[in-house]
Amino acid sequence: MPARATDARRAAVLGSPIAHSLSPVLHRTAYRELGLAGWSYDRFDVDEAALPGFLEALGPEWAGLSLTMPLKRAVIPLLDAISETAAAVEAVNTVVLAEDGRRTGDNTDIPGMIAALREHGIEQVDSAAILGAGATASSALAALARICTGEVTVYVRSEVRAAEMREWGERLDVAVRTADWADAERALRAPLVFATTPAGAADALAAAVPERPATLFDVLYEPWPTELAARWSMSGGAVVGGLDLLVHQAVLQVEQMTGLTPAPLHAMRHAGEKALADR
Repeated sequence: MPARATDARRAAVLGSPIAHSLSPVLHRTAYRELGLAGWSYDRFDVDEAALPGFLEALGPEWAGLSLTMPLKRAVIPLLDAISETAAAVEAVNTVVLAEDGRRTGDNTDIPGMIAALREHGIEQVDSAAILGAGATASSALAALARICTGEVTVYVRSEVRAAEMREWGERLDVAVRTADWADAERALRAPLVFATTPAGAADALAAAVPERPATLFDVLYEPWPTELAARWSMSGGAVVGGLDLLVHQAVLQVEQMTGLTPAPLHAMRHAGEKALADR
């Protein structure tokens, strides 16, 4: 049932660490724009050990949860159902809580990536590259499964990670080739490059940005711009940033938790930009 302005419902983002999260800014902005005066959205530092107890203590006033690391996989056994999208990458970043206590998990990162790319005019590519092989890389691969018609090359630092990404490719029906991180400069020539590495890890690649780069999707939003994104933009390439992803996946979370559509994308983005500028 869609939310009403008189409802008093709660939602929050969980993770550890969590103090840096912009999710409260985005969701609270959405509630204001949607006229949901009774809704609140908080953040809680919760690790894997504390997660079961936290969920058990939630009352019927809770509408949903956003999850970040290290909880995206740990939450799955604690749910009543998960979406096909979440099951595809074994990662849940959204839990919708029914008043009867039923918990349903979803992954809005994947459609959020696709929506962010579409906003920048990217509907389909014939090949792509991914820098890194962590949890975000598997979500990027799942997004590429829907928009990439050819091979995806993943640049990794270890054979263990390489094997994991090839396995994900088989599961997601994507043609995956893995390459050593030492050759990561070659990734920058792809029509679409996903940078999924931690802050600073791809800085050294900035000097290798080609004269006419295509599109970079750098999933970081702080610090921003990254050295790679800054050089990419200076060279005339298109850049999709981590805030784009954060906002688009949050839009989907708000819509699922409140039952109201559309969520106020532009107001949420503006609030996120202001919050980052004020830090």
